[in-house]
Amino acid sequence: MSFSSKNYALVVAILTSFLTPFVGSSINIALPSIANEFAASAIVIGWIPTAYLLSLAVCLVPFGRIADIYGRKRIFTYGIIIFTISSLLATLSFSVEMLLVFRVLQGAGSAMIFGNLFAIIASIFPASDRGQALGITITGAFLGLFLGPVLGGFLTEYFGWRSIFFFNVPLGFLATVAVSKLKGEWTEAAGEKFDIIGSIMLGFSLVTLMYGLSMLPETWGFYFVFSGLLGLILFYIVESRIQSPVIDVKVFDNLSFTLYNLAAFISYCSAAPIIFILSLYLQYIKGLDPQWAGIILSVQPVMMTIFSPLAGKLSDNTQPRKVAAFGMVLNTIGCGLFAFLGENTSIIIIILGLGLLGLGFANFSSPNTNAIMSSVESRLYGVASTTVTTMRVLGQMSGMGVVLVVLVLIMGSSTINPENYSEFITSTRISFTLFAVLSFLGVLASLAGGKDLKKE
Repeated sequence: MSFSSKNYALVVAILTSFLTPFVGSSINIALPSIANEFAASAIVIGWIPTAYLLSLAVCLVPFGRIADIYGRKRIFTYGIIIFTISSLLATLSFSVEMLLVFRVLQGAGSAMIFGNLFAIIASIFPASDRGQALGITITGAFLGLFLGPVLGGFLTEYFGWRSIFFFNVPLGFLATVAVSKLKGEWTEAAGEKFDIIGSIMLGFSLVTLMYGLSMLPETWGFYFVFSGLLGLILFYIVESRIQSPVIDVKVFDNLSFTLYNLAAFISYCSAAPIIFILSLYLQYIKGLDPQWAGIILSVQPVMMTIFSPLAGKLSDNTQPRKVAAFGMVLNTIGCGLFAFLGENTSIIIIILGLGLLGLGFANFSSPNTNAIMSSVESRLYGVASTTVTTMRVLGQMSGMGVVLVVLVLIMGSSTINPENYSEFITSTRISFTLFAVLSFLGVLASLAGGKDLKKE
């Protein structure tokens, strides 16, 4: 492709990568308003981001495989359309259950988008430019994370939480028009069969596992968790033995690839619930309105947006694993700082912690993606893209699962109110302590990934 075509591809990537992080980060700011309107408990409100992540995790691998067979750009475009329509429908929700249904649809659309985005970029850009291209693409996502809390807080404060979903409609329309003008198509597995049984096994296992986590410590919760884990083991065994699996699990024989994906899982597990927890903390404990809470929470994505392209470029000139490991060190410190949150914690401390986490995540994300895509041959780009995105989503889903379990154990099914603020703060401290430990394990996984990267 010509240089101008590459630039155009980046414009499309930035625009599409902006959409779902924006609605994800902005809706976290609106959760207290949604809870008040529908009189929903903390556990039910926790399912608003979790239902989206669960749907995304269930659909990601199957749609990634379908895209390999029928065309990545085609499925990519369908994903934008579904995401846009579900955003419009979410504005019409008259119950929390109805909102959850449309969040599930949003997750399915996002799966079509992000299951193909990195593969398309990796197919267009050579290894020498890939880190920078991925860094710029991820900057679009971080820009969505940055504008989400700020604009989401403003929209919620003055126009209500429904306006957040409506804001995505014109953006989705523009993205649909833009991606339709992108030339070319990629079908790495044209003519191959689609593994329906494997897709059902994976979806059933993930839903069962996540539902079980939300039921803990009830006895049935342990049964569901065990069934989900058993289902994932059976899925791996079946997929390793069939001719056209929904995901080629043999790629995990590559130790570097496996460890880098493990690091991605850990990073997103510890990072995903941060905005969710702190949004509730700032509005309930600190008494801030949605707009000011959003401004404070935007510190993290601002740092991501500024430093992600620099980290991506740095990963082109040095070992990506070292840059990613440094990022996880900063995440460990940031989560450790929030493990001491209390009612009287200074806003300055919160801003400092968010800044550390933003800088850490910027140094981890694009170098980690570069390391993963560079550790496999070009014919496996589709599998690698789907896998790393799946690991990220599973990490986010697991992180929210951890928070839900902690909330259930400490607060039960009660709403957040002044009578149980101390229990909520205890839940917050326990969650961040666990995430600090996980982040340290992510440092080790990044460093253990190995030194040899495939160049093309």
